[in-house]
Amino acid sequence: MTTGKPLCVFVHGWGMNRTIWQPVIDALPNSIEAIALDLPGHGQNTDKCFTSLDDLVVALRRDITRPAIWIGWSLGGLAVLKLALEFPQLVQAMLLVASTPCFVHKAGWSYGMPAALFTGFAADLEADFENTVKRFLTLQVKDSAQGRQILKQLRSRVLQQPAANIQALRSGLEILQTTDMHQQLMQLNMPVAVALGERDTLVNVNCAQNYLTTLPQADVRIYSHAAHAPFLSHLPDFSMQLLQLVNTVHNAKT
Repeated sequence: MTTGKPLCVFVHGWGMNRTIWQPVIDALPNSIEAIALDLPGHGQNTDKCFTSLDDLVVALRRDITRPAIWIGWSLGGLAVLKLALEFPQLVQAMLLVASTPCFVHKAGWSYGMPAALFTGFAADLEADFENTVKRFLTLQVKDSAQGRQILKQLRSRVLQQPAANIQALRSGLEILQTTDMHQQLMQLNMPVAVALGERDTLVNVNCAQNYLTTLPQADVRIYSHAAHAPFLSHLPDFSMQLLQLVNTVHNAKT
């Protein structure tokens, strides 16, 4: 990590692993250094655990010690956002993918999903671990363009790696249910980009309005006919959005 190239760090979502980012990494030019991480309890880190969002930030800081452009998907987006708020010197810019500062609808925040969605996942997880993860994979592509093809990619990449441990899955759902950082967005002073899926059944696409209001300089894009994985269903357009963010950071340094 000392090549002098711009560094892009990719952080996956709940129940996933770092291999999910490979199509994006393969699409990047050689002038960019790319690293995809496994969160604790996922992928090659299944022997590790976490209980809070702070634990995830500790893990990210342990793996990456120099400033980078961070790309966080879903739960990974919350971890990246928390990192940027607590340790802004490590975050040159961020791209939040199918992620929101508060996933659950609540008083004062109308851009979340019903709490019952995540409560149901928690109950199902205890009753049937394997099928709950498979159901979650299916929800990520529901109603999206090329949904069947994307689901095949998700299953092949996620299920061929070690399964996420159940404690990490429990903790991840708890974070998704309880985290609310929407009032802290205005504290961000680095370039921010957001990629949302028009047909996402896990993230309320209307949260785009909050991003635009709170961070008027942010590059907020809603990908038509995309669900929860726009970086897979709309890879060329997503890659272009990321490259533009990298260029923004590079131009600001020169």
